[in-house]
Amino acid sequence: MPLQKLQFRPGINRESTTYANEGGWFECDKIRFRSGQPEKIGGWTNVSSSGNTYVGVSKDLHNWITLSYANLNGVGTNQKYYIENGEKYYDITPQNIFRTGGTALTNPFSTTQGSKLITVTDAGHSASVGTWVTFTSTATAGGVYINGDYEIITVIDGNTYTIIYSDVASTTEFAAAGASFSQVPFSTTTSNTSSTTYLITTQAAGGGTVTAHYDIAAGNAAYTTSNGWGAGTWNGVIFGAASSTLSSAITATDTVIPVVSTTGFPTPTGTIVIEAEIITYTGTTGVSFTGCVRPSLTGTASPRTSHATGITVRQYSVQTPVASAYGWGDAAPTANSIGTQLRIWSSDNFGEDLIYAPRGGEIYYWSPDTSTYPRGITLKKAAQNASYANYADIPDSTLTVIASDVQRFVIAFGATPYGSITFDPMLVRWSDQEDAFEWTPSSINQAGEYVLAGGSTIVAASTEKQEILIWTDAALFSMQYLGPPYVWGFNQLMSNISIISPNAIASVNNQTFWMGTDKFYIYNGRVNTLPCTLWQYVFNNINQHQAYQIVSGTNERYNEVWWMYPSYGSPINDRYVIYNHVENTWYYGNINRTAWLDSPLRSYPMGAFSVQNTYLDQTINSFQTDITVINGYSYPASGTLKIDSEYITYTGHTQADGNTIKNCVRGAANPQTNVITASAPHVQYSAVTYNTPNQVMYHENGTDDNSLSVPQAIEAYVQSSDFDIGDGLNFGFVWRMLPDLTFDGSTTQKPSVILSVRPRQDSGSPYGIGSSPTVVVSGNDYQSQFNHNYVVQLFTGQVYTRIRGRQMAFKIISTDLGVAWQLGATRIDIRPDGKR
Repeated sequence: MPLQKLQFRPGINRESTTYANEGGWFECDKIRFRSGQPEKIGGWTNVSSSGNTYVGVSKDLHNWITLSYANLNGVGTNQKYYIENGEKYYDITPQNIFRTGGTALTNPFSTTQGSKLITVTDAGHSASVGTWVTFTSTATAGGVYINGDYEIITVIDGNTYTIIYSDVASTTEFAAAGASFSQVPFSTTTSNTSSTTYLITTQAAGGGTVTAHYDIAAGNAAYTTSNGWGAGTWNGVIFGAASSTLSSAITATDTVIPVVSTTGFPTPTGTIVIEAEIITYTGTTGVSFTGCVRPSLTGTASPRTSHATGITVRQYSVQTPVASAYGWGDAAPTANSIGTQLRIWSSDNFGEDLIYAPRGGEIYYWSPDTSTYPRGITLKKAAQNASYANYADIPDSTLTVIASDVQRFVIAFGATPYGSITFDPMLVRWSDQEDAFEWTPSSINQAGEYVLAGGSTIVAASTEKQEILIWTDAALFSMQYLGPPYVWGFNQLMSNISIISPNAIASVNNQTFWMGTDKFYIYNGRVNTLPCTLWQYVFNNINQHQAYQIVSGTNERYNEVWWMYPSYGSPINDRYVIYNHVENTWYYGNINRTAWLDSPLRSYPMGAFSVQNTYLDQTINSFQTDITVINGYSYPASGTLKIDSEYITYTGHTQADGNTIKNCVRGAANPQTNVITASAPHVQYSAVTYNTPNQVMYHENGTDDNSLSVPQAIEAYVQSSDFDIGDGLNFGFVWRMLPDLTFDGSTTQKPSVILSVRPRQDSGSPYGIGSSPTVVVSGNDYQSQFNHNYVVQLFTGQVYTRIRGRQMAFKIISTDLGVAWQLGATRIDIRPDGKR
């Protein structure tokens, strides 16, 4: 028989079975279609070549150029807001307006012997968990010098909270304070080795004269329901500063509880928490709690139970009633489950000035100063500083803020109405034209407001060529400038539509694309459903609870619109789907990106990788394979962690609370040096960092993953749907292949890919079993009996094979560094080979 070209329809189609989609492509990752043929996507590099990083999970990127030609990029995270300039991140997070100028404190720090935790006393601090505070101090507390930026770990009550003493800063802090400190060996009774860490050796109070500057309250990295990071107090239980561990196991009836130390706990009476059980005691010794009153086995939110050696014992604050409290990591009772949305920023430039706002928060203002990078201030404060008499009329809060480019208004979508303090999620308010500070409507300006009718809340807004599009949870509106006296006109374009998140919008070529809750849409003068050949693959496997994490953007060089989204069960974005709006094709893959921006002011599209660094929830030994952390919501489902000097790989992650890292392999290799590290125990509150640092990356730059100092290969593949001979009446026998590939753009001297023809007996059989028994394959390296893989290089002319099956799929995969490829029209020599 003559050679047969393997030509398939461009794009991926998973709307039917692989056999029903004969003649098309069915699976892929890290590839795109260009001119109808699949090719590997480009690599990515860190925007900061020096490895600078930022705190928190980025959900917003905004790029603009100032009048002095500074190319600035705003990076909004759930904890901070930064300006990236010259590959460095500068913190311009607004500070708490109720603590303007800082708070003067005297000896506010209390240390606990043998712990990293420090209690801070500041009456009426109004701070929240995850928020950052900056201290400038003049003395030590218990030999510890606290100076610089610290994250608030727990809030004990309205007057006290805790921070964690940083190992990284230990030597410099102590040296600056002129104090001595000790390297304290730490070991557990269940470990075989010990590790060295810096622990506070003295229980004391002090700090001298201290000034505290509080950032605005941190937001969530993910959607939560009354438990976990940022959902008020930890799971309804307010923990005190003291903690210890059980020195031996206890039963459900024991009234004496042995611990390593009771130092720091209230005496002679108090309350403790062990796992989910809340226990009161009437006496203490140095190593036990006595006269313990245990709750009943049933009928309580914290049932009595047994506990194993080494379990953490925490001080319990009596502010939360025992009857309504529940333990660390437990889900809140249904009646108490209140959803808390994640932190999303909106930002825009008004001229060269930055206008930005966290969703549901105040509008902030930053005037570019690239010499000192001052913190942002509220738009109200900026107006007051500019001597505006009506500065108080600026909205107290908003859902989304935009500065219209042409008409020069600042517009708040969802806002407090003029003359009111009651927030209206359907209200649109705008400033006077050419004036970001004037929001008081009058006959001599164009400030005003309008309430939309069609839905219950504004979800998103986007500036387009001649209009602003506004999405509510039930309709789409067009907002167009009319001029005085009406200023802005509003027209409902369509009702009964949806949008899945505030950042699920992308505009290109006078078209706007967005992801709804159950379909894709396009607006090009009229609203239409966007047909998708991956509809089932995307919408049948998406985490709707974390839908507000979904981000979209363009890759205009390749005529693409990208959506990054969380798959079902994933607490973070771990997948992407792409629509090529010129070739009308869809394809998909796996990637972790929390924000995306394709700016014409930068050479490449930018994508953000972010996790929120956390701390050990309890002491761990050197061989523990399940590790509990304080906040693990933003961690990928698998990866590599670092605790002290130990690297740890993991392949599991609890989805309910995100705080248990599972299936850990201890003492793993440092991915950047490939040097094996030592497994060791680690104390409670040790810092846990993800191997890949938080960074903004330039995409389509190079061929590899350069997010670390050592490049990693990008594994890319595409696989066809099944094809056959004469509807499968006969088996087909493939005895040779003639590859057709180009390796243009490769940086390695000998680029290669692996071609594979994957046979099977019928649609219900696994690939690799073409007949029974399977014909044994012989030939090139990388071949196997079941996979039929063949290495193809630049000058490979033909490959001899022995492959037999009733139906087959074609696959191309690359796994090496420096490889770029595009597939052409590969040919195979196939002939009928019997019916059974």
